[in-house]
Amino acid sequence: MRRDALIRIRPVPVSGFRLFVLHHAGGSARAYRPWVRHLPADWDVCLLQAPGREPGTEPLRDARELARHLYPWVAAGHDRPFGLFGHSMGALAAYEIALLALAAGGPVPDWLGVSAWSPAPGPEWHEPRHLMPADRLREELERTGGAPPDAAADPARRRAAEPLLRADLELVDTWRPRAGTPRLPMPVSALSGAGDTGMPPARMDAWREHVDGPLRRHTLPGGHFYFVGSIAGAAGAITADVRAAVGASA
Repeated sequence: MRRDALIRIRPVPVSGFRLFVLHHAGGSARAYRPWVRHLPADWDVCLLQAPGREPGTEPLRDARELARHLYPWVAAGHDRPFGLFGHSMGALAAYEIALLALAAGGPVPDWLGVSAWSPAPGPEWHEPRHLMPADRLREELERTGGAPPDAAADPARRRAAEPLLRADLELVDTWRPRAGTPRLPMPVSALSGAGDTGMPPARMDAWREHVDGPLRRHTLPGGHFYFVGSIAGAAGAITADVRAAVGASA
């Protein structure tokens, strides 16, 4: 396992809960460093990084391949209750990791948090974003609010980030559910922004068709990156839901 796949900002040797956080398309684990100070101090927060962000690595273009790549880190961290939280592409990866854990006979996450992504069909199934010309891709991301915040306002950075973004979008846009996929038995929290036109509340509500355990829905102010400038709101919802799922000790 590559050491650069997992980042611990604040190691907590003795904790009641471990949270693995998975980042969005075109982004990296470092974008979620500020989340650590908004989550309980006794949680062991682990940021998982997809390949393609570090020298010597290439991005993966298949969601299940990414899940298989990251799963060993999760499987090795089951010495305490644990959960997965992913935003956008990270939510898809977290979902596939949870399915891998189920197929392997455990350990399975005690909680799953999915943000701004749903297994329900969407426009990108019919018009894949990774195949759009550069101008059309930029317009689409601006329209849906799906451009990574650190690149949206900087043309040079946007151009430099485009190959990685396209690879990540291919991973998301080409994913399709498999027949016979089991419903998730663990508690699931689905978070989204009220103004996210690419992932509206109705599409997020489709999680109910994929979950047997308790499902909690949170629609927060903002767009696709609803938590930018307001991490505390999302972190508060996550903390409350984890404690409801695992117990007050988390």
